[in-house]
Amino acid sequence: MTAGLIITVLVVYFLILIGISYFTSRKADNDSFFTGNRKSPWYIVSFGMIGASLSGVTFISIPGWVGNDANQFSYMQAVFGYLVGYFIVAYVLLPLFYRMNVTSIYEYLKDRFGFWSYKTGAFFFMISRIIGASVRLLLVANVLQSILFDEWGIPFEVTVVISILLIWIYTSRGGIKTIVWTDTLQTAVMLASVFVTVWFISDALELPSGKGLISAVSESKYSQIFFFDDFMSKNYFLKHFFGGMFITIGMTGLDQDMMQKNLSCKNIKEAKKNMISMAFVLVAVNLVFLVLGALLYMYAEAKLPEVSSAIAVKDLGADLLFSSVVLSDGIGPVIGVLFLLGLIAAAYSSADSALTSLTTSFSIDFLRLKEKRKAEQERTRRIVHVAMSIVLILVVILLDRTTDRTAIDLLMTFAGFTYGPLIGMFFFGIIVKRHVNDIRVPLICIISMIGTFFLWYFSYGGPGIEEGQSGVFGMYAIGYELILMNSIITFIGLMVVSNKQVPQIELDQVKK
Repeated sequence: MTAGLIITVLVVYFLILIGISYFTSRKADNDSFFTGNRKSPWYIVSFGMIGASLSGVTFISIPGWVGNDANQFSYMQAVFGYLVGYFIVAYVLLPLFYRMNVTSIYEYLKDRFGFWSYKTGAFFFMISRIIGASVRLLLVANVLQSILFDEWGIPFEVTVVISILLIWIYTSRGGIKTIVWTDTLQTAVMLASVFVTVWFISDALELPSGKGLISAVSESKYSQIFFFDDFMSKNYFLKHFFGGMFITIGMTGLDQDMMQKNLSCKNIKEAKKNMISMAFVLVAVNLVFLVLGALLYMYAEAKLPEVSSAIAVKDLGADLLFSSVVLSDGIGPVIGVLFLLGLIAAAYSSADSALTSLTTSFSIDFLRLKEKRKAEQERTRRIVHVAMSIVLILVVILLDRTTDRTAIDLLMTFAGFTYGPLIGMFFFGIIVKRHVNDIRVPLICIISMIGTFFLWYFSYGGPGIEEGQSGVFGMYAIGYELILMNSIITFIGLMVVSNKQVPQIELDQVKK
């Protein structure tokens, strides 16, 4: 692909997004920005959330994940856990949030436990979402840098600023009301890109279509899904399954970003339809991404031995496999354009809603926006939107300079540290009818996060342990169950600082 073609694709795509923003943000106010006036059609929200859930991390990192012999299709074990998690979100958390009629879901913690618990939940969300959005933006910025901006001599920092500035432009007025519709477009573009790329790559490998393609992938060395042999390994089935289930509860059900879209539906019935339909579609789509990964590795081995060997010796990161294959000379410009569109759509469908939800949470949870005059609310929200954009820029640059892990691994690890306390707090409040010493909750959550970090850091295969040496649990390697461990530690800590039955008046308040 030429630089001119890349720029043309980017300009046209973002002009379309800005056009959608213009039409959806007319007569927009703070209610439109935060809740979409609660008029979003459930099927539009559901389709758009597919793209936001997958993001650029899935688009780039999941296909690259397949090439590791210890990984292959093992990610599907976590995906099956996701499915169970979505049902828990739909039938436990969504009814709670709709019944309380909240704008920020962390308002539940205020009613159930008190001021400090409320602020702690909002704080952990903000840290989680800032890091998650930054990992996703880092991925797309790295790809844009490698295929375009390096050639022009443009620094990486400028690439990051441009990427986030474009998001700010089309989200600054309409907020969630705009995001619901832009995410729909971006999900459609991303899925079309993936399915057409699978068809092109399989054709280039001269593989038969339909059952023949499935057979070729299943007979390859990349297709093992279930891992039951070694309980100590990271990819053991139960670790992935329960880790995936809790990751969904945390990263979807207790995430203001994802719940803000659900709460923009007309009622709880439509919100449940949205969640369940999205859950089943995501299982199928994740499988297609893994199939794509197998095809990309098969193509690299057959047609691009230099790419295959570079990834094998780690001179080229697995996250760059997709771009290296589809932008190679033998593929052609059509696939290159589809890849670029799919990548931008996947990355921005997640990052734009993250920026909106961060603005919402900080405005509602920390600046108490609802208590301000209407004119002051508008001005405050705009200032916060700019400030959150700057924060994302700084964190993306920091991550670029401090980590070299694959995006999916980085994202899941950070999720284990930051979403675990949220899960522990919410489910303690839902399951256990005891009163918690509110002022001690922040300390419990911080201790849980730090304790979980040290357990992970000094476990087998962790950064603090030399290769081949045993960790704090011997040869047991911590995988996706990290978030489960963190949640349980938080739950136990809250039990320790709880001391009596919740007064009935408090329970009645939460149920309203």
